[in-house]
Amino acid sequence: MFRRTFWFTAGAAAGVWATTKVNRKIKQLTPASLAAQAADKAIETGHKLKDFALDVREGMIRREAELGGALGLEAPADPELPVRPHFAVEPADPAGTPRTLPRTPHNRNEDH
Repeated sequence: MFRRTFWFTAGAAAGVWATTKVNRKIKQLTPASLAAQAADKAIETGHKLKDFALDVREGMIRREAELGGALGLEAPADPELPVRPHFAVEPADPAGTPRTLPRTPHNRNEDH
């Protein structure tokens, strides 16, 4: 009698455990859950990329300071200063007309 009760209870517990596992896995595979998991991974990856970029920037500034010291350039790099943009068109002269690069009259890459 005791053996039957033990095995019945063990079977019922195994069934409940298996049912819960299957239901959890089914809930994990719903489209809404998969989208939430993908969004979480994307956010986590974004944070890792941001941390990597900050580490690279810190290393660049440190190395630039080392090179500046080795070359005798003692102007410290201020990370708060904006980077000067490079334009294809140079800034306007004092008269206000922009200076541009000379243009060729035809496309030199065409076969003539």
